[in-house]
Amino acid sequence: MDTKNLYITALIVGALSAGYYYYSGKSKKLDVDSARNVTYVAEKINLTQTNEKGQVYIQAQADRLVQDESKGTSQLDNFHAQSYQNGVMDGTFYAKVAYGYDDNQRVVLSDQVLVTRLLPNGKMTLTTTELTGFPETKEIETDKQVVIDSPQSKLISQGLKANLENGQYEFFSVRGTYEP
Repeated sequence: MDTKNLYITALIVGALSAGYYYYSGKSKKLDVDSARNVTYVAEKINLTQTNEKGQVYIQAQADRLVQDESKGTSQLDNFHAQSYQNGVMDGTFYAKVAYGYDDNQRVVLSDQVLVTRLLPNGKMTLTTTELTGFPETKEIETDKQVVIDSPQSKLISQGLKANLENGQYEFFSVRGTYEP
């Protein structure tokens, strides 16, 4: 075989190899892009989160998780959570359904929402049909009816805004009884 034919054959093999590698790499990139459009489903979820000191901060359980990567949303069925402060449980959260939006920047608990805070003199419970939480700012709010039972009082409010970080609560159209 003369040198000219050898160069042409090498050039053709090189072009075919480059085309194969170029397009196979591009198809892998397309596979990665399409993975962002996947919906994940998991059953029997258990989560434990610790703080910077290694102490348990929150534990949560759910029967089912559905997470849509393309929309940045998630749904938990039969959501139960326990919060801890300094390694001691200080409250619980329950909802039939919990929705997370914008990669859980906003969380909506709905259907039979029950929040319990453990106090030195007993426990305080909050029940409502829907409660929106903002984990980053530790704020919660709702425009639905809220019933709060504590050892000393019972309040019914048509809405609530609260900052869990500083303990500030705002109630709307409050009715209640107080027993010192």
